[in-house]
Amino acid sequence: MALDFSVLVIAHQRHGHLQRLLDGVNRSALQPAEIIVAYMDEPDPEPVESAVPVTSVHVASYPGEQGLPLARARNHAAKHAHSRYLVFLDVDCIPAPGTFGILLDWLRRQPVLAMAEPRYLAQPLGPGPTPDAEELTRRSTPHHLRAELPMDTPCERHEMFWSLGFGIRAEDFIRLDGFSTGYAGYGAEDTDFGFKASALGLPVVFTPGTVFHQHHGVVKPPLNHFADIIQNARTFRATWHGWPMSGWLRAFEERGLVAWDPQGEDLTILRHPSAEEIRAAHSMDAY
Repeated sequence: MALDFSVLVIAHQRHGHLQRLLDGVNRSALQPAEIIVAYMDEPDPEPVESAVPVTSVHVASYPGEQGLPLARARNHAAKHAHSRYLVFLDVDCIPAPGTFGILLDWLRRQPVLAMAEPRYLAQPLGPGPTPDAEELTRRSTPHHLRAELPMDTPCERHEMFWSLGFGIRAEDFIRLDGFSTGYAGYGAEDTDFGFKASALGLPVVFTPGTVFHQHHGVVKPPLNHFADIIQNARTFRATWHGWPMSGWLRAFEERGLVAWDPQGEDLTILRHPSAEEIRAAHSMDAY
C-alpha cells in the first residue's frame, strides 16, 4: 500500500548500512512514494537495490567546512521530495514493518514531530539477507534514556528529540526552515531542530514505531568530534540560552579538556584530546 510520504536518508560511504535500510523500507506495510538519498561528499556512490524508487542527490562540502554537511544534506533531501509527509531515517536505521504506519497515523492526525523508537543492535550484521524484525528485535536493546519518556502522546520533551528516525509534515518542515546550517558537523543540530519546533508550538510525540540502529563502533565520549561539539555547544547556547549535550561536556571537563560553567557562559578549551585518548575511548557497546 502506497501513501503520500517520502523517506529521506543522508549517507556517506555506508553502502551496507544503506542497503539494509532499503531492505527494511521495501518490507514495510506502508510503502513510500519515493526514497531520496542525499550523498555527502560521495558523487559516485555504489548502486543499491530497491523496488521503491530511489532518487540520489549529491551534497558537497564547502571549502574549509568542518565535518560533513549534515544539516544541508537533510534540507537538500527535503527540497527534492514530492510528498505531503516526510520521514527522515539515518543511514544506519532499519525500519520495522509497522513503523511508517505509526508515524503517518500521527502526522495525519495533527502537526507534530513524530519520533520513532530506536533499538540498538548489539553486534554488527554480517553479509547475507537482512534479518526480519523479529530477529532484529531479539538482537537489539532499547536506549536507557528513553525509558521514562511519555509514550504515544504529544509532549514538550523537545530536548530528547533525536533526528535518527522521525516524521514531519512537509509544510511544517518548511515552517521550521529545516535544519539550521549554523552547526558544524556533529552534535546539537537535532536538539536545535527540536527547540525550533517547540518555539513554533509543534509538540513532539515519542511513538512505538521501531527503527533498528545498526551496530558500529562508537567513541564514548565522542572525543573524535571534540571540536565540532564545542563549537556547536557554543552556537546552541547563543541561540537558546542553555547548554546542550551536557553529559558530553561534563565528560570533557572531567578529562581536563575544557573549563565549563553549566549555569553561565564559560566553555573554554584547555587542550584537545590526544590520538591515544581517542583510541582508548573506542567502544563496541550497542550505543
